[in-house]
Amino acid sequence: MRVLLIEDDPHTAAFIGKGLREDGHTVEHAGDGKQGLFLATTENFDAIVLDRMLPALDGLVLLQTLRGAGNRTPLLLLTALGEVDHRVEGLRAGADDYLVKPFAYSELSARLDSIVRREREQSQREPTRLSVGDLELDLLGRDARRAGKHIELQPREFRLLEYLMRQAGRVVTRTMLLEAVWDYHFDPQTNVIDVHISRLRQKIDHGFERPLLHTVRGAGYRLGE
Repeated sequence: MRVLLIEDDPHTAAFIGKGLREDGHTVEHAGDGKQGLFLATTENFDAIVLDRMLPALDGLVLLQTLRGAGNRTPLLLLTALGEVDHRVEGLRAGADDYLVKPFAYSELSARLDSIVRREREQSQREPTRLSVGDLELDLLGRDARRAGKHIELQPREFRLLEYLMRQAGRVVTRTMLLEAVWDYHFDPQTNVIDVHISRLRQKIDHGFERPLLHTVRGAGYRLGE
């Protein structure tokens, strides 16, 4: 595997990096949050090992930024904060697993293998293309088309459309969208959903005879013919 290790403590980084390399993995190391975010968003990795408390950019903020941009790389969160609330906070932010310091390298290796294996098994089960009527979404190529015409989408719009297409024919509520697309587990009391739905509707429905994205008054939204 190619692993991104984001850890500011040199001793911990050396300990983890040595073990990963001995296991045959390639390791890229970032010593602070900003460098870690840069590497995570500009290069491809099979897994990320992320320290919770980092200089320059907090690990939790880094994680939320990645997930908000649609980056689903399997991620193991390391922390010295062992309380249940902190573990839950990390998992809700998008971590695939959580490991409290101090730890044995063998446990880190086993947890890392587990989240990568789980992601690969899920990828094999899930379709790589979604379609609703003449609207098609290529999940691997990150390409959206309607009636063969390319639709330019921003990362958040792509994630929103993907979720709506996976729920095609069903009504999705604002709460469901906030949790699935924005990773919010509270209502920020903003019009962020309305703005993105309006932009998405303009892109996938404008110029076509039949609208696909419908507002269900008092309930939410539904994608379908």
